[in-house]
Amino acid sequence: MDLSETQIHRYARHIILPEIGGIGQAKLLAARVLVIGAGGLGAPLVQYLAAAGIGTLGVADNDAVDLSNLQRQVIHRTSDIGMAKAESARQAAAAINPDCRVVAHLQRVTADNVAGLVAQYDIVADGSDNFATRYLLNDACYLARKTLVSAAILRFDGQLSTWKAYLGPPHPCYRCLFAEPPPADSVPSCAQAGVLGAMAGTMGALQAGEIIKEVLGVGDSLSGTLLLHDALAGRFDRLTISRNPDCALCGAAPTIRDLDSPAARASYGAVDAG
Repeated sequence: MDLSETQIHRYARHIILPEIGGIGQAKLLAARVLVIGAGGLGAPLVQYLAAAGIGTLGVADNDAVDLSNLQRQVIHRTSDIGMAKAESARQAAAAINPDCRVVAHLQRVTADNVAGLVAQYDIVADGSDNFATRYLLNDACYLARKTLVSAAILRFDGQLSTWKAYLGPPHPCYRCLFAEPPPADSVPSCAQAGVLGAMAGTMGALQAGEIIKEVLGVGDSLSGTLLLHDALAGRFDRLTISRNPDCALCGAAPTIRDLDSPAARASYGAVDAG
């Protein structure tokens, strides 16, 4: 892909980086990334991916903008209250960069439609706010052989990792770390426990950086590593994640072979992306 003079000027600070250059920027312009959730994580994630020149950006969310969202979901404005989040994010991203084709998927992400969504993209970014969606995306991306970059935030804490167990050992999947979802209501939601608004920006920006690295094939992937951030302590920690040979999804004798497997359905079913 040849860059236009306008694109060379727009992406000049990327192009000057040896790890990116003109060839790398062309890769970004050809990339297709699906963002699940246009909320706290999805907001900065969509903004930075659009600004970086991701050529096709899908945003899946069936929720509408609410006043309580605006403390952290910075892609939305007060005037957007009541608008579908995916559409609000689409309009904002298109205004940031006309090079970026933004597709708004105004729908719940469920076991029945996730495969069709994931198939349209190269990389999936999980910005959801519930465990059911995280397990669903983990399974769907593994089965479709797609890289998943996932982040989560609560109170003053955040975590981030990249999942590509489809490449084989030593790469783990999300189920290698957490074999099963926690009991219902054992982990509070952001609405119940609160979340520092700026944490969404921190983790969403880090998530965008990891996606760009995966598109370009540069740097050290977070596959096999869980990055933890404690905003109160101002500290980052890294934990090594080993592949579980007994994992129900990516282990030697998997019990989850498709999204209709009983073990899979027990983890999600019909879920909301937020």
